[in-house]
Amino acid sequence: MEKPICTICQKPKATLECGICHESICKNCTQFVDHDFFSFAAQTRQDLKASTFCGTCFYNQVQPAIEIHENLMNQARQVAVFYKDQGKETRLMSRAEKPFRVVDCLDKDETILRLAFQAVEKGFNTLIDVDLTFTKVKQGNYQHLIWKGTAVPVDLGSDKLKRK
Repeated sequence: MEKPICTICQKPKATLECGICHESICKNCTQFVDHDFFSFAAQTRQDLKASTFCGTCFYNQVQPAIEIHENLMNQARQVAVFYKDQGKETRLMSRAEKPFRVVDCLDKDETILRLAFQAVEKGFNTLIDVDLTFTKVKQGNYQHLIWKGTAVPVDLGSDKLKRK
């Protein structure tokens, strides 16, 4: 049986495979991406779901997608959030869009960030009527919280979103 040869360094120790071009690559030549890096995105290309890439595929296809994702994540951190009990501030805002829903989050901040990321992907900059709830899950003597949330996305002009 012949050992696979790395397509980049030509050494006979290729144990990994590129997620896009499916060429054999060794560990030293592999670019790794965490398998849940794109988990915030509503839809991810199938080829980006892999965690190992050769240098060529990484720099040509994966790195631009990572930059776009990080740009959206930075925008999501800037989204204005108004909770359900802040009706006085949001009573004149239109609620024409369907609410976003997020389930099975580890904490409150992740739930808000996932809702904000969905809003940014659709072109909105504000979340109103944010409702966050949690469920206690007990496993023996250990318990943790599972968070879920809903929010209505709104696009407000920058003149209405003055931050202090």
